[in-house]
Amino acid sequence: MEKKKCSQCKNLILKTSPTCLYCGRPNKFITKEYVNNKWDKDNNKNVIDHIFINKYLVFILFLIFTVVIIIYS
Repeated sequence: MEKKKCSQCKNLILKTSPTCLYCGRPNKFITKEYVNNKWDKDNNKNVIDHIFINKYLVFILFLIFTVVIIIYS
């Protein structure tokens, strides 16, 4: 793992850590986008909605297809 020096206390910390373990200074500026990417709150909802919409469309198309086959048989 890559490490870097904290700009405030000069101790080595991991580049991926959000804060310094020794002094608590933020390693990255925490923004709304950073939090959403970290916890996948907004992104996960869009993906789930998209999957459910596709499942319903496939089910409805399959149902219509079977009804048409039954009618013309």
